Amino acid sequence: MKIDIHTHIIPEHLPRWSEKFGYGGFIHLDHHKPCCARMMKDDEFFREIQDNCWSPETRMKECKHAEVDVQVLSTIPVMFNYWARPHDCLEVSRFLNDHIAEVVERYPKKFIGLGTIPMQSAELAITELERCKKAGLVGIQIGTNINDVNLNEPQFFAIYEAAEQLDMAVFVHPWNMMGTKQMSKYWLPWLVGMPAETSRAICSLIFGGVFEKFPKLRFAFAHGGGSFPAHLGRIERGFDVRPDLTAVDNAVSPSKYLGHFYVDSLMHDEKFLKYVIDLVGEDRVCLGSDYPFPLGESIPGEEIERLKLAKKPKEKLLYKNALDWLKLDKKKFV
Repeated sequence: MKIDIHTHIIPEHLPRWSEKFGYGGFIHLDHHKPCCARMMKDDEFFREIQDNCWSPETRMKECKHAEVDVQVLSTIPVMFNYWARPHDCLEVSRFLNDHIAEVVERYPKKFIGLGTIPMQSAELAITELERCKKAGLVGIQIGTNINDVNLNEPQFFAIYEAAEQLDMAVFVHPWNMMGTKQMSKYWLPWLVGMPAETSRAICSLIFGGVFEKFPKLRFAFAHGGGSFPAHLGRIERGFDVRPDLTAVDNAVSPSKYLGHFYVDSLMHDEKFLKYVIDLVGEDRVCLGSDYPFPLGESIPGEEIERLKLAKKPKEKLLYKNALDWLKLDKKKFV
């Protein structure tokens, strides 16, 4: 069995939010040819997508070819819209979440849903979080920062508390990458900024004591934890030699949290994947492909297969760890 925890989906047709709300910055789709659309931010081209980005039927055909049994669906991070007015972001979030819930309801053995919430307003975020739970979504996807504010800030604690009480999983995905303006050439925001963003999120949660305050909250991080695993030695050294700067909110060593959170398997490097499995534990790595985007894994799970693991650890990475993270039973999908 294969469960892919890192896949993105968007409705085929989006309202023209800019016209409705009276200001720009929102994504709309330009269906300029069959089975293909341009994602446009106002008049600026953002990305071209295929129908596998919105059609569950196309996704299921491609999943069958790749032998993926179940996809965990989440929105495309550019759709977070944390920069928007809170109530406008809430309306967009509700639209996106209703679409994911509808896909899951139609194909409950093929898809699992994660919602998106207006993180810039704790009150509205909690309201939508509760609605996601009632709609059958099992968790949420959030960004690595909220309008450049790190995830350790107290303004988010009420959201974490609600997610913990509702038993909702949290998937953290990079967006709004640091340094984008300074390194726009060569696709560096995606190649350099994204891994750094994920490390930023993990370090913020560790040093800010969020894992201590909400020990039952189940976090997973995209792209193998970004650059965090590679730089853990430096992070740990900084904690040891400058506690006056690093341990001001949490006196627990960063390495103590290895095994506390999950990461996906998308690392594009067999040796590094093996290293991360050894680092965080074989119980904390889940298959994730970033389907259907080009930086993702072409055949989900291929990197795991190449490791030639024994049966039990291989099963953990391919599907069992995902079920543990999401608190779901395999029987639901067979």
